[in-house]
Amino acid sequence: MSLKLTKEPRISDGELESLLKKSLEGKNLRKVLILPPDYTRMYSYAGRITAMYYDMLKDTCEVDIMPALGTHEAMPEADCRAFFGDGVPFERIIKHNWRTDVVKLGEIPADYVKEISEGLVTDKIDVEVNRRLVSGEYDLIISVGQVVPHEVVGMANYSKNIFVGCGGSSMINSSHMLGAFYGIERILGRDHSPVRRAFDYAETHFIQNIPLMYVLTVTTNNGDDVSLHGVYIGRERALFEEAVALSQQKNFTRTGRPLKKCVVYLDAREFKSTWLGNKAIYRTRMAMADGGELLVLAPGVRKFGEDDANDRLIRKYGYFGRDKVLELTEANDDLKENLSVAAHLIHGSSDGRFGITYAAGGLTQEEVEGAGFKWMPYEEAAALYPPEKQLEGWNNEGTDDEYYYIGSPATGLWSV
Repeated sequence: MSLKLTKEPRISDGELESLLKKSLEGKNLRKVLILPPDYTRMYSYAGRITAMYYDMLKDTCEVDIMPALGTHEAMPEADCRAFFGDGVPFERIIKHNWRTDVVKLGEIPADYVKEISEGLVTDKIDVEVNRRLVSGEYDLIISVGQVVPHEVVGMANYSKNIFVGCGGSSMINSSHMLGAFYGIERILGRDHSPVRRAFDYAETHFIQNIPLMYVLTVTTNNGDDVSLHGVYIGRERALFEEAVALSQQKNFTRTGRPLKKCVVYLDAREFKSTWLGNKAIYRTRMAMADGGELLVLAPGVRKFGEDDANDRLIRKYGYFGRDKVLELTEANDDLKENLSVAAHLIHGSSDGRFGITYAAGGLTQEEVEGAGFKWMPYEEAAALYPPEKQLEGWNNEGTDDEYYYIGSPATGLWSV
């Protein structure tokens, strides 16, 4: 069974609740696992959907909630309450550990990886997921998430929520490096990327027997006011493709001309690391002018990696461009064993095409410059471009201080 609802200007909570109830009809459920994103997808509507499902199910069956963290750090209780609301008990939330909690289901053959990467990658990919997904203990697994442009896979969600969000280190490393080798500009905003094809292979060959239901959203936001435009519920890839088409309408912005200066704000509730905050770079790189300047206002950024091991590697090697990272990866075992970090370092550099200044509230000048960025004190940057006074898009057009402002880089993609 598949369900979908699209509506302008937005879907109401009442309409959403009715659709979610319909998705549970006829199911005899004793134990359910919900897989939402974490607070870094604060505008996905997934927190609200998770809370609705929990409220519908809590009196008749056991409900576990395991955020699809991928490599992200686990949410503290305050973030869980902000995202899911007070109706979801913190003790029902399970932490996914991408290094230790996974089982291997099989392999994507090296010949297939070579084919989909046009010969750029020739190694097999191990398919790993959290052991709970294949334990047989759940009557239904609900994967909730937002379809939106993504730097690694092209368009986020669908099976990415399983194989990366609930995946293991080998799958995460291999898929990220596959995307980096193929090229971020060839992937961003597209459905049929090599990484997505790898996930499709894994979906078809290894998880068809688990009781999985996808709940996909397409949203936009104006500050904290989130509009839900589409909900797609089911298992078929065709639903994901419809969500992709809607997101391509809603979440892509054509700037009209290259950006000589771009200012991007990273909400401190959402972005605490450059691992996440570099969406300011990924999502604007196709709009930036050669020789342009990107200023990242990042009051909450206090580290580089989401976990300590990745943080150490980023500090050690820095964002110094594709060629340098590939050279370092070839020469250093710690990068060879952590290819998702190597891919992240490639994605997080402009390769010298435009300048990047990080005004990070929790990092020193020495830390920022050591990682390959220019530095500006956050207070100075925020005085020049107060976030609360900015207009989305072009500001001061036709003047010497013309610039383009983006207040929520995670929910879009910008290109000329």
